[in-house]
Amino acid sequence: MDDPISTRADFVPETPLEPGERVLAELHPARATYWRENAWLAAFAMAGGMGILWGIGNPHVWTGAVGGLLAISVRAFYLASDETRMRWDLTDRRLLGPGRRAIALDNIAAVNTVFSAVQVVTVTGDKHLLKYQPDARATKARIDAARGQA
Repeated sequence: MDDPISTRADFVPETPLEPGERVLAELHPARATYWRENAWLAAFAMAGGMGILWGIGNPHVWTGAVGGLLAISVRAFYLASDETRMRWDLTDRRLLGPGRRAIALDNIAAVNTVFSAVQVVTVTGDKHLLKYQPDARATKARIDAARGQA
């Protein structure tokens, strides 16, 4: 369906495999990693909220912690079902992302890790994130090995 107004979300690769192409690995986000990163984000938001209120002289500094916790908690619960279903497939030729995203392995310029995410940078400068990987370094190593990079 090519409905330009569709609100349908793609969570798994829909790009068909080429003849002879095989999937080497399915790269799934980890639910525990998702919640751990959101807990850290909440802690920083709480500290930041309290710091701002303290800095402006507000006598109710504790409300910054409540606000930070509530903001990140609402966001985390709202996005959890989508963020933990995004799957990428690594084949012997391409990295296939949710929907119709497809990146040829020889079109990848760099693979970086950012906390639990793996950032794939193409030669044209496009950036893609494989978020909440249970072991970001292992995911990076798998992609690099498929690319022929040591």
